[in-house]
Amino acid sequence: MKPRKQVWWLALILLVISFNTQANLTIRITQGSDKATPIALVPFAWRGSGALPEDVARIVADNLERTGLFAPVPRENLVSLPSEASEVIYRDWRLLDVNYLLVGSIAEENDQLRINYELFDVVSQERIFGETVTAKRSQLRSRAHFVSDRIYEKLTGQRGIFSTRMAYVTAEQLSGRADYQFRLHVADADGQRSRTILTSREPLLSPDWSPDGKKLAYVSFERGRPAIYIQEVATGSRYQLTNFRGLNGAPAWSPDGKKLAMTLSRDGNPEIYIYHLEEKRLIRVTHHYAIDTEPSWSPDGKNIIFTSSRSGGPQIYRVNLQSGNIDRLSFEGNYNARARYSPDGKEIFMVHRESGGGLFSIAGLNMDTGRLRTLTTSPLDESPSVAPNGSMVIYALMQGDQGVLGVVSTDGRIQYELPAERGDVREPAWSPFLN
Repeated sequence: MKPRKQVWWLALILLVISFNTQANLTIRITQGSDKATPIALVPFAWRGSGALPEDVARIVADNLERTGLFAPVPRENLVSLPSEASEVIYRDWRLLDVNYLLVGSIAEENDQLRINYELFDVVSQERIFGETVTAKRSQLRSRAHFVSDRIYEKLTGQRGIFSTRMAYVTAEQLSGRADYQFRLHVADADGQRSRTILTSREPLLSPDWSPDGKKLAYVSFERGRPAIYIQEVATGSRYQLTNFRGLNGAPAWSPDGKKLAMTLSRDGNPEIYIYHLEEKRLIRVTHHYAIDTEPSWSPDGKNIIFTSSRSGGPQIYRVNLQSGNIDRLSFEGNYNARARYSPDGKEIFMVHRESGGGLFSIAGLNMDTGRLRTLTTSPLDESPSVAPNGSMVIYALMQGDQGVLGVVSTDGRIQYELPAERGDVREPAWSPFLN
């Protein structure tokens, strides 16, 4: 491998093994929208014993605010506390200049909770919709995310992502030692209910969700060299998929869940391969002396985009899996890597650096026009992963000397961060829709 290639791979590894840990993530909104729609979310009336473990209306408000499209009214400014349609007086809410109003109640019936909620258009004085959902107490937060998804879809026409999950990696330096403890976590889309699904003394890299959201493929160094594993998220059951000589990295599920694209150097040079899971058959896709890595499937499964150094530095290329034809996609900047498709296939999102050097930013590239848009301005952004509705991109960034997760809307208007309670986080992956 040429010295330039060695430096490139060493830099990628060092980015991974230089951070610490922790579990639940907190949300810090760093850039909002001045065009957010005012909405009032009234605390749901509770008709049962004891205290509820979750505040459903608060979770819904936080979810909607995080999109940047909605501006929830502070609770201290609410003019009344209706819980059903008969108690709504529209003129009171017009005084607050809100466009929409959400009210609801939660009743206890045996060991079940019945959640009734209704959404109103204050301007037209109409009930938009309402429904009843049930839950156990332990499911209340999940139901709050479900309600958020329903409201978001009714008001925007786009499917909500609040019930999705994310995977990410943390590493904690062991006290008084140079060793690290690496953990693979799965959490709600808001960073809460984080759960460690794997702990290792060796690096964990590149988690990628299966299309059904039940499995994660990732790279582990637990046996002294990189290997690709597949793990059931719910049960923790896992197996090693590859153990080839050299590099085994960057697994990416095909849209049908039957194949994994990956980077292997089994033949002496990093190339893109496809592993057919049912047939246990491996097909080599690229044949070039340069480094080819970081594959990502097009939504229709007909193409794979990947990072290659064949032009002298990392750039994005696309291979047509039927014809084998390869074309270069990125031309602006001297560094473009880790590209991921939008769900509709119209854009790709990647790590980008201008030709003059400077920041490693997250950028979007329009596949039809070739127009590139820079979305972030942090010094070192990496590992973008696109939400399943195409509205947001999650990525890793450095905030001072701390690694955190960042989220930016695909139009660049909204940004928020998900720092850990302590330590650093890296390698985010957004799940597909789960309901």
